[in-house]
Amino acid sequence: MNRARAAELIWDAWLTGKRLDGLPEDVRPGDLADGMAVQAALAGLAGPVSGWKIAATTVYARQYLDVPGPLPGAMFERFHHVEGAPVPADTMTMGVAEPEFAFRLKADPGLSPSLSAVLDAVDTMFLAIELPDSRYTDHRHAGGPQLLADAACAGRFVEGRPVPGWRDLDLPRQAVVLHADGEEFSRGSGSLVLGDPRLALHWLAMELPRHGRALRPGDIVTTGTATPPCPIHAGGHVVADFGELGSVEVRFSAPRTSFR
Repeated sequence: MNRARAAELIWDAWLTGKRLDGLPEDVRPGDLADGMAVQAALAGLAGPVSGWKIAATTVYARQYLDVPGPLPGAMFERFHHVEGAPVPADTMTMGVAEPEFAFRLKADPGLSPSLSAVLDAVDTMFLAIELPDSRYTDHRHAGGPQLLADAACAGRFVEGRPVPGWRDLDLPRQAVVLHADGEEFSRGSGSLVLGDPRLALHWLAMELPRHGRALRPGDIVTTGTATPPCPIHAGGHVVADFGELGSVEVRFSAPRTSFR
């Protein structure tokens, strides 16, 4: 399998907005290990990695994508946004926003860390909105290996405010309400994220070494949506309300002709 060629096709679709019916058979990953190898090659084209996302942390998402478990995806610095700046509304294949609990690491947690070791490696937990996307025409039926090759539906990411005292919070019971264009769209809680966003972070720390990757100091990890996602559009406004923890919002600018 030509992993470099598979990554080139995905990156070209990412830059141009074209969508793939699927990777050609001769470069299509046959298993999850191959998918992660293509993802590593994709990172060589996309530039510095800012961290990781976890796809399919909810039962609904796993059913939607027809995958048996969560999937790790690299996030790229060039698609990282800080709350307050308008975000291009060019993530329109999936065209959704997801409220998420995210973590920034200050230390290397190790290759087979305990939950406590992973939490000790965290510098900050903050609120976030992920704008996932896919380079496939039909991402729902692409399958786990192809989804991994496509960075597990990574797209854009909006960093919100930090949450002090996060380690002692009851995150599974933390209510989250997602608003789109001034109207409530969906409700959820931290329990949707593999039972607790901290458990999702631990899962990733254990999973990446199986593919020759690892969490590093400075990495951001966004752990998966805490509500059903809402649709986005140019000129739209999305607010993720995390109750007493605060909120994070994003406004979408007009579409651009370039996806860079």
